[in-house]
Amino acid sequence: MRSALVPVLAALLVTAVSLSACGRKGPLERPPAAASADGQATERSGPEGPNRPFVLDRLLR
Repeated sequence: MRSALVPVLAALLVTAVSLSACGRKGPLERPPAAASADGQATERSGPEGPNRPFVLDRLLR
């Protein structure tokens, strides 16, 4: 029983580690507050338009 548990736990560990590295790829960007503190004009990147409700908004509040 214990010997069957080791490969399952190893597979779960490998999966957890590989998924934890997922994220946004690309160069690092300074936060908007830090860039404006330097006196540089920065453009805000992101979606333009009305704020649409998300399915999980009620759970996140």
